[in-house]
Amino acid sequence: MADTFAPPLAVVSPTPGRSVRIGNSVYPVVLPKIRDSRLHVAMVVITLHTLGQVGLGFHVSVPQILAAILTTALLQVAITFYQTRAFVWPASAMLTGSGIALILRVPSTPVGDHWTFHKWWMFSAIAAFSLLTKFVVRKGGSHVFNPSNVGLVIAFILLGSSRIEPLDFWWAPLSNPSMVIAYAVILIGGSLVTRRLGLLATVISFWLVLSAGTAINAASGQCFTARWAFAPVCGSALWTTIVTSPEILIFTYFMITDPRTTPKGRVGRTLFGAMVGIVCVVLMAPQDTEFGAKVALLAGLTIMTAVRPLLERVVPEPDSAADS
Repeated sequence: MADTFAPPLAVVSPTPGRSVRIGNSVYPVVLPKIRDSRLHVAMVVITLHTLGQVGLGFHVSVPQILAAILTTALLQVAITFYQTRAFVWPASAMLTGSGIALILRVPSTPVGDHWTFHKWWMFSAIAAFSLLTKFVVRKGGSHVFNPSNVGLVIAFILLGSSRIEPLDFWWAPLSNPSMVIAYAVILIGGSLVTRRLGLLATVISFWLVLSAGTAINAASGQCFTARWAFAPVCGSALWTTIVTSPEILIFTYFMITDPRTTPKGRVGRTLFGAMVGIVCVVLMAPQDTEFGAKVALLAGLTIMTAVRPLLERVVPEPDSAADS
């Protein structure tokens, strides 16, 4: 969820004259502009959270969602104020928090209780850790990893499926109107945002490679068990589940397309998407549980963002004659 959930998708500049006085000091206040791509992504994510609560039965409560968002927002405001002595709207951090809350689940959360505070601190802690990686793991003045991606991968690996798990691949049948709306919001919103940012080629190359690779895995006999399926998911059912999964689409449109953690040029971005697809397919191939497949998917991006600097050495320079 770009850093869908959290990378800065656009640079926000201060508005002249906007400030706040605290004691004898005056501090600038920086708010996002209406054309800020992060606001557009936030609209998509908030819509999905709302649909999840009212129509899709998401196994996450409102306090858990708010714990992740408020933690990252307050942390980002504090860090930015320390660095710049300005109050800056934490758009990227809030995307990180909302993305964490969209994907993270605690299995012991009471089913159907939209207002439970059950283990809210777990959402808060994982969201805070994810955001801090943005400031700790850096290269060339920018963060190396998509914060929500690397934070979730580390949390899932360390805590395991008995304590936390990712959002399901399958949400609801198309007979559910909320599911139709969710697909429309993801596909239309994701396409508009990534096209505007010049990242639609990354989306397409990833999805094509993932689709082809998943077909190979399915034909080779891969199956996985899932809590929403009565029998192991195999063959054509496995392929259809993965390539049409709304969670996969969220990952495709809003997580691998962090402008700060993808190559700058057109060729580099297209190749990056394809290589993320290859790594994800390879990691997912031996998995026999949905939990394993989902963590493998997320880990594929983590690995590729780590080796992105090597990829940038061999692709054409951005805007060069070869980069077309």
